[in-house]
Order: sequence, then C-alpha cells, then structure tokens
Amino acid sequence: MYKSLIIVLLCSACLTGCFGYPRLLSYPFDPGGRSLNSLSVDANPHISGRYIVFTSDRRGSQDVYMFDTISTNLVDLPGLNSFDTIASHPSASANGDFIVFSASRQGQADIFLYDKSTRQLRNLTANLEAEVRNPNISADGNRIAFEYSNNGQWDILVYDRFGAKLNIPQDPS
Repeated sequence: MYKSLIIVLLCSACLTGCFGYPRLLSYPFDPGGRSLNSLSVDANPHISGRYIVFTSDRRGSQDVYMFDTISTNLVDLPGLNSFDTIASHPSASANGDFIVFSASRQGQADIFLYDKSTRQLRNLTANLEAEVRNPNISADGNRIAFEYSNNGQWDILVYDRFGAKLNIPQDPS
C-alpha cells in the first residue's frame, strides 16, 4: 500500500498543478501508524496546500487523517472520527481549518464538515432525502460540492459550510 499511496499522491500533484511539475513525495514508513505511510490500508488521498487528507483503517475503523507536509506529522483531529462510521473521500480547505468527507452510519451515507479550530463535526446532509458521495471543499472553506442521487440520477449540489444549499446558475449567458 505504501507504493500505491505515493503513486496516487504523485498523480494528484500532477493533476492539481499545485507543485507546477511532477514530484515524488517520499515520507518515512512508520509501522506504528504515526506517519503518512503505514501497514494499514491508506486510501482516498487529497492534497490541499501543505496538507494531505486521507482515509485509513489504522485504528480498526476507516477514519479520516490529516498529514502536515511541513512538520511531517499527523495532525491531531479530536472529535472527528468515531467507531460507528465508515469515512471516505475527504477534502480539506487550503489552510487545513475545514475537512469535508462522506461517512456511512448504519447504511446511511451523509456529508460531514469538521471545523478544526472548534473541533465541531456537523452533518450537512441529515435532512437531504438522497444518496450522497464524493464531497470537495473550496480552498477558502466556504463552499462544499458533492454528488447526490435522487431516483437514480446523479447530480451536483453546492452548499455553504453552514449547510445551506447555494443556487449556482447553470448557464451564465
């Protein structure tokens, strides 16, 4: 899994253009799970500024982790993960203050927003009667876009970070 995470991160860096050129990210392997690379299944990496967010089963459940590429340490995220959820597809704001991800509890998937400064976790889609997946947060942390399906048709919704749906014009002309 170590090699596959590096390859995914290399591809993500090329696609996002945040480095301007392809670059191999190489961080030490830590069998104790305290670094970016571990013995566990590490998946869904997303690069945002100096941070890499990803999911991992390091503690026996699939949780969200944040790695600081400057300090080369995992960031403490109290109140984010719980044993009764399966997290996936995290995305972080550029300054790392906000993390959005999809999580499934008892078969119901929702989109959650974590505010690192207040240590608050908020379910943004609790009142949305649809399937949801693949959230992304804007660099400034103010907008969250995600896929939702109502009756089998997948579309995109955009919310603000307080959970209000934003009306984005489809044809600006």
